[in-house]
Amino acid sequence: MTSDSAYLIAWASLWTLLIAVSAFAYARGSMPERLGAAVIVTVAVVSVIGDVLLSERGLLIARLLTEGLAAVGFLLIAVRYTSLWLGGAMIFQAVQFSLQAYYFVTHRAHDATYVVINNIDFFGILACLTAGTLASSRRRRALAAQAAE
Repeated sequence: MTSDSAYLIAWASLWTLLIAVSAFAYARGSMPERLGAAVIVTVAVVSVIGDVLLSERGLLIARLLTEGLAAVGFLLIAVRYTSLWLGGAMIFQAVQFSLQAYYFVTHRAHDATYVVINNIDFFGILACLTAGTLASSRRRRALAAQAAE
């Protein structure tokens, strides 16, 4: 398998996971999970658009700004809705922002280390959203069962 095909498989797998987790959050989650999914999907879509339309330097700036705005988005959701999963997502988002800032400031090309950290971090954010959605769904079911008694 060539590195290009491995990249495409990883890219397609992460997009499939993103769509599945976001759909799960919209279907089973409450408002914070839906808003969190919207933030994550927006960042991913803006990143793809930036890959197509921007120069390499412009893309680095756009990614840094987008990751910063995503962190602010998670912060606003966390302030409004106190939810444990948001704390985890914010920590992962801080790592993501730091990764973008490090590569921006040092003018390093995106290498294998960047790709691995970026993908693990993205997976961590999706895992936090999934955990939050599961907790919200269980909480709602428990309240419904309690109300039925």
